[in-house]
Amino acid sequence: MSVVDEVVSLFGEGGSGAYFGERVTQLQHALQAAHCAVLARADEELVVAALLHDIGHLLGGNLHAEIGVIDHDQSCVAWLRERGFSERLIALVSGHVAAKRYLVATRADYRARLSEASTKTLALQGGAMSEAEVKAFAESPYFRDLLRLRSWDEAAKEPETVVPGLESYVGMIAGVLA
Repeated sequence: MSVVDEVVSLFGEGGSGAYFGERVTQLQHALQAAHCAVLARADEELVVAALLHDIGHLLGGNLHAEIGVIDHDQSCVAWLRERGFSERLIALVSGHVAAKRYLVATRADYRARLSEASTKTLALQGGAMSEAEVKAFAESPYFRDLLRLRSWDEAAKEPETVVPGLESYVGMIAGVLA
């Protein structure tokens, strides 16, 4: 099975499940995040990272009944690497939770904008970053893209929003793997 087929299969098998604590499915959330990236004119690798940012939930692991796979941002790293995704894409996917922690630490109004589910996961993901963590995160070569990805993640929770389907990203996924 090709990597593209494997991604499609994962979304086919688990994508219809509720996105923990939100009113969208896993697939709706992924597609909305990717669509936000497309609308922002992100490069294809960043669009695919937006699509796959929560793939760890579909891979299983340390499952919490209300909020999904707690370490979904890290548990998917080996899976992505083994399938040939770039280090940049892996850093973006694995850094989207850190971006939330960074924003909570540096922007007073950010925590108030988080959904109830995202607030619950924040506590389990380490809460706001320390000053040292903030400094290190801000020095990431992907800092701006991580913040962009995080904003799309937060925006991708609208049950009535209609966006292009998974098939519209198949070629893009194959392209970033080439």
